Amino acid sequence: MQIHLEAIGIVRASRTAARDDHWGASESSIELTGLFEASALAGLEEFSHVEVLFLFHGVDPEDVTRGRRHPRNNPAWPEVGIFAQRARNRPNRIGSTICPIQKIEGRSLWVKELDAIDGTPVLDLKPVLAEFLPRSVLRQPAWSKELMRDYWAPESSRPDR
Repeated sequence: MQIHLEAIGIVRASRTAARDDHWGASESSIELTGLFEASALAGLEEFSHVEVLFLFHGVDPEDVTRGRRHPRNNPAWPEVGIFAQRARNRPNRIGSTICPIQKIEGRSLWVKELDAIDGTPVLDLKPVLAEFLPRSVLRQPAWSKELMRDYWAPESSRPDR
């Protein structure tokens, strides 16, 4: 089955290359395409967070994983299926991040902590409602906590700085 999607916006960010960690201080804007009026964002400013669905456009479709692999190709972590990880080389190359809303100006939405690079096509925006968050205790394996250790750390905490 084929599905056709059109980007609703484009990410504008200082980061131009994908890296695995240090997204905590990132600030980005999402500029709606010409298909949308500024009024498409009306009311979103009343929410603290927005879920951004985007396309990992830098991933070659030939590099998509359809089975299992070690997360980040790290043999210290167990080999798990692509649907048990949030890797960018996933089927359909769709990313999803919940971001704090900073402001809205015209057809631009400003957010923090969006782990998408400049030029990333945005597929959808959804306000975050507590009622759609988990209603029970989250469970995750130890390797995933290790993988995420520096993910949201600010760029200034990178060891090569």
